[in-house]
Amino acid sequence: MSSCKLSTKSLNIRSHFKVCANGFPSFLPKQVDNIKDSFARILAQRIERLPVQLTSSETSIMSSCVRPKMQGNTDPIVLLHGFDSSCLEWRYTYPLLEEAGLESWAIDVLGWGFSDLERLPRCDVASKRNHLYQFWKSYIKRPMILVGPSLGAAVAIDLAVNHPEAVSKLILIDASVYTEGTGGMANLPRLFAYAGVALLKSVPLRLYVNLIAFNDVSFSTSVDWMNIGRLHCLFPWWEDATVAFMTSGGYNVVPLIKQVKQQTLIIWGEDDKIISYKLALKLHGQLQDAKLRQIPDCGHIPHVEKPSLVADLIIKFAQQNCGTLSRV
Repeated sequence: MSSCKLSTKSLNIRSHFKVCANGFPSFLPKQVDNIKDSFARILAQRIERLPVQLTSSETSIMSSCVRPKMQGNTDPIVLLHGFDSSCLEWRYTYPLLEEAGLESWAIDVLGWGFSDLERLPRCDVASKRNHLYQFWKSYIKRPMILVGPSLGAAVAIDLAVNHPEAVSKLILIDASVYTEGTGGMANLPRLFAYAGVALLKSVPLRLYVNLIAFNDVSFSTSVDWMNIGRLHCLFPWWEDATVAFMTSGGYNVVPLIKQVKQQTLIIWGEDDKIISYKLALKLHGQLQDAKLRQIPDCGHIPHVEKPSLVADLIIKFAQQNCGTLSRV
């Protein structure tokens, strides 16, 4: 265990939300009460909205996140999520990081998650980057260890290269960084784009994605995880925000990978059926300073499937900031 100690200094941040009788923030879709997973329910009760002023806008985005209860003495851990997902991805791993004394934030990427997008902002790559940077500048204010799973890895690399002062280290989990944008979706007529996006939140497609993303998960668990994964899709602005991102061209961070200067930990599920391990090896070879660690008997989302192993890797990697050089 690290010699790093958790500060007794509380984070003096004023949040903006009301709590319902069931303990959930009032801004969450009412279907949150149907979720059975106790870890998801506990983390959902901690989701808050904080105002973030975008450079290109006169108004603030009420931005959803789970923030730490205390400020630590190490670089803060900032957890992103994958494509069309939310901070609830971290329902199993987040408590383990807190128990280890790490200052941990779970932030929803602009356009997804539980932020208030009634006044729909631009949701292209530049806007997502600006939102994350302004969040960091307003609330975190210290170099962070940025954790990006799947497409969140592209979000993390994009920020690390464009705002290196904000990122001390990177952790990339089953990284989706070699897809060059959204492909043909960027040129689709809007009617077809909306039809394609509507398919993204359909129950059959979400269940199928769970089938290939995870190893040996029961049907009842898969249904509950599907409900967790599509909860944010129930907001009235979700389709508009997702179409805006898809038609903008999406992420292409291939030219940025070799520019990453931060020390990087790559974590990869051994049985990932979505992204080939060959791309993990390629990424490891192209980054300037990287370690690669596999998670056995695990699919595409290790922080859901094997949270203890992922948490242990993150904790040891973070401990190096305190002068404790731990073998990962």
